[in-house]
Amino acid sequence: MIRQPDFITKNMMEKAIEEVEKKKNLPALSRIRFESLHEGLSAQIMHLGPYSEEEPIIKRLHGFIEANGYEFDGIMPGEKHHEIYLSDVCRTKPEKLKTIIRQPIKQKKKK
Repeated sequence: MIRQPDFITKNMMEKAIEEVEKKKNLPALSRIRFESLHEGLSAQIMHLGPYSEEEPIIKRLHGFIEANGYEFDGIMPGEKHHEIYLSDVCRTKPEKLKTIIRQPIKQKKKK
C-alpha cells in the first residue's frame, strides 16, 4: 500500500498505467488498484529498517493492542495488519526504509 497525495485521482492513475503499458511489459501492472481506505480505529507504529526485520515491531504493536483492552478488527478476513510504505525501495538504503504498520482494532467485549 502506498499512500497517494490528495490531488491524485483514479483517472490520473489509469492514464499513467496506460502510458507505462505502452513502454514496458510489467506483468503485475494489471494488479494495481486505486482505493480509498476508511478503516476506523487503528493502532500504528513506525518501522525503520528492512522489511525482513519488521517482526519484533509487529509483536510490539500487538502487545500494545492487547495490553490496552483492544483486539484485531481486520479490514479483510484473516488480515492481521497492513503496511504503508513511505520510502522508495529503489532509492533508499534498507536500514533507512520507513514503513507504517497499521492494525485496525476494536474494544474487547467484556465477558
